[in-house]
Amino acid sequence: MTLDKIYKLKHELWLKILFSSFAIKNERIKSELYEFATMQYRHLKWMSNELKDTNTKYSYEKDDINIEKSTNFGYFQFIIDEIKIVMKHYDQSVMSARIISDEYYMIQRLNLLLADTQNDGEITAFNKERIYENKDLDKTSTDAFTIFLFEETYKEYELIFVYSYMQNYTDNIILYNVYQDLIDESQYHLKCFGNMLSKMGILAIPRMILEQIYKRDDIKKFLLDGVEEEKAAKEECIKLAAAVKDEELSQFFNFINFQENYHIELMQKAIKLL
Repeated sequence: MTLDKIYKLKHELWLKILFSSFAIKNERIKSELYEFATMQYRHLKWMSNELKDTNTKYSYEKDDINIEKSTNFGYFQFIIDEIKIVMKHYDQSVMSARIISDEYYMIQRLNLLLADTQNDGEITAFNKERIYENKDLDKTSTDAFTIFLFEETYKEYELIFVYSYMQNYTDNIILYNVYQDLIDESQYHLKCFGNMLSKMGILAIPRMILEQIYKRDDIKKFLLDGVEEEKAAKEECIKLAAAVKDEELSQFFNFINFQENYHIELMQKAIKLL
């Protein structure tokens, strides 16, 4: 199988492991699965570097992914099976040897989790109850919160890969570092929103990123438009903080709002360099 096809499978595998970590309630297991997803993202980065070096086109195309499981054990076995499917397609390169070593370790850890029934647990990430922890939100607040989470989860997922693509094709070290900061911030936000979707019982994989969004020559215009989108996101955070009648959630939205300020600063820095 060609590397661009393996890249697609790895992208899907990253999503499967990442969103499994969101679905699981046990904080220790959730954290370990998230670290596995972080490793998978690092694999994707190495593969994209190799694809660029060999002048091979790649995309963020993905098939529909069903991650609904009813137990922790269901997720452990699911991830093991999915890793094994992708492992069949690696070549004999040094990069592949490292990836295989990482993934064998993941399988070993997951088998250890499966060996102890105390690691099992019920999954409520798909029950559609739309109740966030012990918060007593009214319907208006719940609806606003729901829309915000779906929109922002897709936005952060999209931005991770748009900036990853731009980072892979820049020779400017300052731009490279700016893109890395933006990727890191979006990964953190995606983690926050994904876990919130899970608690609300409405966890879902984001829709596919269209090729024309990240394969573009007008990067400066994309960033200029992005600044306006970040300003709009700030306004949404302010509105949501006011609409959600809960002090803890309001503080979280205000926190995200202030983080958007620095996103705008980073994007403006990139615009100046372009």
